[in-house]
Formats: sequence, structure tokens, C-alpha cells
Amino acid sequence: MSDLATSVTDDQLLILKDAALDYALSHGLVVRPPATAASHTGVVNAPVSLFPTPFPAKAFQDAVKIQPLFNQLVHDISEDDAFLKEIMESLSTVDDFVKRLYDLYLLVKKEGIAQPASLGVHRSDYIIHLSPGQDFSEAAIKQVEMNTISVSFGSLSSLTGDLHRYLQATTGYFTDKLDVSALPSSESIESIASGLASAHQHYGSKTAKVMMVVQPGERNAFDQRYIEYNLLKNHGIVLIRKTLAEVADHGRLDPQTKALYIGDQEISVAYYRSAYATTDYPTEKEWEGRLLAERSLAIKCPTVAYQLVGTKKVQQVLAAPGQLERFVQDPVSVAALRASFTGLYPLDHTSEGLAAYEAALKNSDELVMKPQREGGGNNIYGKDIQTTLKTLTPEQRNAYILMDIIRPPVTKNVLLRQGELQKADVVSELGVYGIYLHDGKRVVRNDNGGHLLRTKGVESNEGGVAAGFAVIDSVLLV
Repeated sequence: MSDLATSVTDDQLLILKDAALDYALSHGLVVRPPATAASHTGVVNAPVSLFPTPFPAKAFQDAVKIQPLFNQLVHDISEDDAFLKEIMESLSTVDDFVKRLYDLYLLVKKEGIAQPASLGVHRSDYIIHLSPGQDFSEAAIKQVEMNTISVSFGSLSSLTGDLHRYLQATTGYFTDKLDVSALPSSESIESIASGLASAHQHYGSKTAKVMMVVQPGERNAFDQRYIEYNLLKNHGIVLIRKTLAEVADHGRLDPQTKALYIGDQEISVAYYRSAYATTDYPTEKEWEGRLLAERSLAIKCPTVAYQLVGTKKVQQVLAAPGQLERFVQDPVSVAALRASFTGLYPLDHTSEGLAAYEAALKNSDELVMKPQREGGGNNIYGKDIQTTLKTLTPEQRNAYILMDIIRPPVTKNVLLRQGELQKADVVSELGVYGIYLHDGKRVVRNDNGGHLLRTKGVESNEGGVAAGFAVIDSVLLV
């Protein structure tokens, strides 16, 4: 296994740092700094690793291979009203956010779906698990979660890979240990833009525009802008940016066709880069905006049904015996998907849930407790699990699941945040993007969409880049 980060001198690190900063600032590998009076005009380098991180080639290929299976699984579950009802009615009694989403789903279903087509831009996240005595190359992927809404860093992850290939080409990383063929490129910018273009073309209006629904004051706007620019340059499609509140204030539906208009502009695709967290709905106006879009003829990316499928409870239920087989008939595909699952346990009133609760009170160090939330910073670890469980009623526990902690191998890297270097022992998480378009009757496309590697110090439990825990990295296949 390569050990690039420890093979260079401090002087060589400074050369790499200066080259990396110039490359990042020249190529838009940037984010806005935390909120200040001048933050709307200033940028800093996106948090990145200085070196690519070793990742087992077989594990990488396994993750890429099963992504289309996960894409199809998300869609098939979204079509199963009984399965969603079974899970969401229980969650709705203890999780107000899930309840609002599920109520919205039920309302739109009752009124009648205006747009049968749906677009998924998904990302399945994995950590590699190394069993005792195993060689690094034999480590296997274990799924952390499936993200079905507002998957981020597709653009900046592509640029980080480009950065590492640039540093290798210009400096060789001051070593002969790195083969450029071991640095796979990620086409996630092009893939996501192409998926939006496919949905726009399926909508069928040359004058309509794609709408990206964004958060106010978005720090990660440049990751989003690359998709916008690619959509215009390569597909001739204009994208506009609106918040949920702006959709509510300026949106309307055509009374006959239910076409969505923002002002006088017809919208072909509503692409969400927000709407996944409670903080995205500070008032009822934001819920009004989400409902207006969901009722409309615009193709949603995702539909609220796809978003519900991305909850942690669905992930846990699918891991139970016989549940995955409700949606996947091919035994080879079932085996490939199940091989990526780690231990997942309910915290409900069932015998399995009660057993998991008792086990967590006795030994929580090998578990992570997860609510139905996205965006990083929400999970509970170690002794905090026991403390939290003791404060919850049996009913409230149902809002969470337990998952076995995955313990990946530790490597060394140098992290670059806001121009400063930090040498660190790190672990990494691989995300594989998927693009899925269904017209209501058949699959239009089901593709891989590139990949993302996030790397963090071993002292950090959480893994979100936007939440400040991790940096963007790229894969060095070994």
C-alpha cells in the first residue's frame, strides 16, 4: 500500500501546497468562507487532501457495479405504497419532519400525480471493512447510507481528482511510487448534468428551464454552479436557482396542465440541492413551495417518495431477512447488494428492537445510533448512545436505528483547509453516484455517475464535508 504522505519532506510539502492552492483557486475548487460581511465576495480553497488515498481496487469496482441495482431499488420501493405506509406511519408518530414529508406524499397521491416521470441523482456511501488477518486489497465495502436528495460534491470531487493528477504530472509527488493509471477520473459533473438534460428533454419543452432549489446563502454554490455551466455548455439548457421560499412567492401552476411557472418561466425539472433538513423549512412558506413543486408537471429530482426511501429506517428494514427479496428477484443481485450491508438493527417494540436496545445499553462502543436525517452531524456514538437511550420513551426510540460501526484501515494524509496544512491519520468514505430516469412506465436510463472520496481524521466520527468534518479526496487504486 502506497504511503505517499510520509515520503515527502517538509520543503516538498510546501511546494505541493502552493501548487494545490493555485490550482484550486484557478479551477473553482473553492467554497465560500463561513458567514462574514464580505463572504459573498470571497472564497477559500475547498477542504481537500494533498495526496490521493489508497483504496482497494476490487472494493471500488464492487461499489461501482452495484450502483445501478441501488438506483432501481430506490425507484421500486418508491412505487410500493404498502411498504412505505408500513414504515412511514410508524415513523410519523415520533418524527415530525418525516411526518410532514409523508403527509405531503399522501396528499399529492390523493390528488393524482401530475408527472409520472421521476429523476434520481443518488449517491451510495461506503466504508471499507478490513477483517483481522485480511490483506488491504481484500477489504470489502460496507454501505453507510443511500442518499436520495441533494447529493453534493459531484463537481468538487471531479476537480479534486484533476488536482491530484495535476500534482502527479508536475511533481511526480517526489516519488516513483505513484502510477497515474491508479487514479481513476470521476465524470460526475458531466453525469449529473446529463441526467438533468435527459429529464428536461423528456419533459418536452424547448423554452422551459431547469430549476435548482437551493439554500439561502449557500457556501457550496460552486459545486452546484459547475453543473449549471455544464448543462448550458454541453446541452444548451438554462438553469435557474430558487429557494423554497421563492418558489412559494413566485411560483404558480397552470390550472389545466399543472405546469410549474416561476414568474413567466416554465420549469421542466425541479432539482433539489436543499429540502433535506428541518432547517430548510424555517416557516410554512417553505413547505408551501415544496408542495407546489410536488403537485406540478415538472419532473422532480427527487420526488418526495424517493426522499422517503432514503430514510435510515428503510435501509434498516431492507437488511432484515426476506425484505430485499420483495423488490429484487435475481438471486445474484440480492447477494451482491446484501454483501454490502453491515449490521442494522431497529429500536422499535419488536423482539429485535428490544434486544438491540438492551445490547446498546451494555456495550455501545461498537454501534452508531442514527436518526432519519441527512447532512452530517446527526449521529450518536459511544457512551452518548446509552445516555440518549435512557432519555427516550419506547415510542421515541423508534425514530432511530442502530448500525454496527465499520472500522476501516487507517492511512496517512495531509489535509489542506483554508490554506493550512494538517498531517493526519485518516479514514475514508467512498460515495458512488447514480443517475436514474423513469418515465412512469419504463426505465429511460440507469447509469453510474462518477464517485466521491471523503477523508477525515480518525478522531472524527462524522463524515460530512459541508458540516466541517471531512475533506474531499480522490481514489488511488491498489
